[in-house]
Amino acid sequence: MKLIAKLSGVGKEYQIGDQTIVALQPVDLEIRAGELLLIIGPSGSGKTTLLSLLGCVIYPSYGQLWVKDQMVNNLNQKELAALRLNTIGFVFQSFNLIAPLNALDNVMMPLQLKKIPRAKARQKALDALELVGMLDRKNNLPKQLSGGQQQRVAIARALVTDPELVLCDEPTASLDANSIATVMQELVNLSKQGKAVCVVTHDPRLLQYADRIIEVDAGRATEISKKDLSQKLALH
Repeated sequence: MKLIAKLSGVGKEYQIGDQTIVALQPVDLEIRAGELLLIIGPSGSGKTTLLSLLGCVIYPSYGQLWVKDQMVNNLNQKELAALRLNTIGFVFQSFNLIAPLNALDNVMMPLQLKKIPRAKARQKALDALELVGMLDRKNNLPKQLSGGQQQRVAIARALVTDPELVLCDEPTASLDANSIATVMQELVNLSKQGKAVCVVTHDPRLLQYADRIIEVDAGRATEISKKDLSQKLALH
């Protein structure tokens, strides 16, 4: 499977006064196309730091981070922004849809940032909405949509630039059980279509959807099998 991102001894530290806070211990990890990687761990464990590194939002403190054949450590802010816009799609817990815009205009937004002509951007946005089963709601404002529907529009927006890496930060935290199943199935379908999908969660119900699992605890990230993690969770 095609390699989309690679972390080699990557870690993150923050200096607060004379104190060093280790947010993520050195980790080796490969992210490949065609798989759904679940990053699971309690709040404050370092999993969002790992996602932020993969999303080229922050620089590593040490180690080498590669995304799409580019070494992130060496990129300036402008180059980082271009890599995010062209290679990475983000899906957030809070949906982050723009309230005054309808579903279609929300999905078109990243394409407008890329200065794609409006007619072409509109067609791409319609295709993305159709892919997540939300075409019939294209004219609805976010407040007229349920949580699950808003999240599917957010997934369409993440997809519209055809990113190779889709990063999801607690994408099901605000959803009911039915919406969780729908949204996770959408993400599984994306991985089957050749995207690399990473989902950060603290919800063990999402284990069933994962091809691989990274457990993050106290800043340490380690790969773990579904069976081992299920047994571990059963003991708690």
